[in-house]
Amino acid sequence: MDQGHLAVRLAAAIDRYSGRPATRVRVGDGWRTRTYGQLGADIRALAARLVAHGVRAGDRVAIFSGNRPEWTVADFASLWIRAVVVPIYPTSTPEQIRHILADSGAVLAFVEHPEAYARLASVRSDLPDLREVVLFDGDAEGAVRLDALLGEPVRDGATAEVAERLTAARAGDTASIIYTSGTTGEPRGATLTHRGFTFQCDALDAFFTLTPDDHSLCFLPLSHALERAWTFYVLGHGCLNTYTDARKVAEMLVLAKPTLLVSVPRLYEKVVSTARAKVAGNPTKQRIFEWALRVGGQCQRAYRKGKEPAVYWKAQLPLADKLVLSSVRRAMGGPKTVMACGGAPLRPEVEEFFSACGMQISPGYGLTEASPLVSFNCPTAFKVGTAGRVVQGGELRIGPDSEIWYRGPNVMTGYWNQPDATAEAVDAEGWLHTGDVGFVDTDGFLVITDRIKDIIVTSGGKNIAPAPIEGLLLTDPLFEQAVLLGDNRPYLTLLVSPSMPHLEDLAAQLQVKFADRRELLSHPQILEEMRRRVAALTSRLAHHEQIRDLRVMLEEFTQDNGLLTPTLKVRRREVEKRFAQLIEDMYARVNEFRGRDHEGRAG
Repeated sequence: MDQGHLAVRLAAAIDRYSGRPATRVRVGDGWRTRTYGQLGADIRALAARLVAHGVRAGDRVAIFSGNRPEWTVADFASLWIRAVVVPIYPTSTPEQIRHILADSGAVLAFVEHPEAYARLASVRSDLPDLREVVLFDGDAEGAVRLDALLGEPVRDGATAEVAERLTAARAGDTASIIYTSGTTGEPRGATLTHRGFTFQCDALDAFFTLTPDDHSLCFLPLSHALERAWTFYVLGHGCLNTYTDARKVAEMLVLAKPTLLVSVPRLYEKVVSTARAKVAGNPTKQRIFEWALRVGGQCQRAYRKGKEPAVYWKAQLPLADKLVLSSVRRAMGGPKTVMACGGAPLRPEVEEFFSACGMQISPGYGLTEASPLVSFNCPTAFKVGTAGRVVQGGELRIGPDSEIWYRGPNVMTGYWNQPDATAEAVDAEGWLHTGDVGFVDTDGFLVITDRIKDIIVTSGGKNIAPAPIEGLLLTDPLFEQAVLLGDNRPYLTLLVSPSMPHLEDLAAQLQVKFADRRELLSHPQILEEMRRRVAALTSRLAHHEQIRDLRVMLEEFTQDNGLLTPTLKVRRREVEKRFAQLIEDMYARVNEFRGRDHEGRAG
């Protein structure tokens, strides 16, 4: 059998690790665990039923669910029979569901529960290709329960056909069509092959050593290429995968104590801001905290260079670890074999914070169209502030306007049903034009600057990358989100969404009284303090990068209200649209003051 096919690899892992735990979920105060042998039995049983229900090789099968073991069972059962899996984010609206199912021509959909099915059912009349819906939980008219499907007798010849399809499977088969969530525009389906995923697994094996004793916390959406590809890697090595979602990640890190973790920057940034907030307002605790980080940082920087720390620093490390550093490791669930980060650039100060605490983050870079891995840091090839070196077997090129181009076996075969969009994204020589801006430094490490489409061009012709400035502002735990504005405007302004716990602490320090959240967010003293902090953080930036004014957004940023992508990135265009009047009022106000100032000086 072709070892470049995902199902072939999982079949081998099931045989090799049959008695070891494979999947786990929290139920009450305990765990529900299934072994690799049980996982394999579930996958084979479901694969046979899918064949019996007429799912052919090449048919599209959708999965519309949050993270849970059944997601993986449905995924691999479909791949086992050479069907093509189409993930749908659990936060998707009926219109998004309709678009993905109609565009892909999915014939069957796995759906988590009746509430999710209600969204699908509202557009089902627009989906003539969709023949059947299978519910993981609950009952709904027009759908069959998963356990009922598995309880059906196996049709004659179905089991044999499953085995035949797996034997015929090839690495070049299409594994998945993943619709990019994006921060703008309608989702497009990136068509990815089995070889695209297994190529990355082989590349990671050259730098990381996983054993069956390792276990991963699966909390990023499996609908996203990053968590999905990582789960393929984890299960291919006989590791345990614990399923949860982002809302419970802080609690689950402590309970599950994973040795493997793939996350987006937001989790790591929240840990840093929370740790700093705990000592804020107490000068003694702050001094101890900063001293401990300084000691840990000096020691870890020496270790990264393969040297022993100076005796002065090494002698202080045990006390620094006892008082501060060990508490951060406990909050993260203990030591990690791999602690990776993707989805967006990670600020160097966040990397240094965790390094000082004895936890090395391995930032990388990728995108759905590359299945998704392009570059990554690892323990033997690591540089703070970068996205690492290109994956072995892949190539990087910096194109016009500093756009990052990538070529490798994991590049998509194209956008489903969109040949023109495919030709724009992948050129005739196979280079994927990523839309991201960056450069490769003299040591071969990739540095991401921003998205081309996010670059702000002021009316004065100044090009400004917003992400680094926004990242600088987010070093202050008071700011939960920051969105820089100024495209085709004469100067920059800012929208901020504050962290309510930190804001309430600030109100107490300033002795500000308030009746409700809206009053607090509009209080002159609070706004003045925000402006002061923004000015202090950006004081060293160039003149054209200075922020002239800001406004506070009352609405939280969530996936449900459409302001965040499933990987917690801000949907910049949606924010600008949602708060258009607030933005216009802000610019009008600044222009008014500038006009008065000009008149006063002229007089």
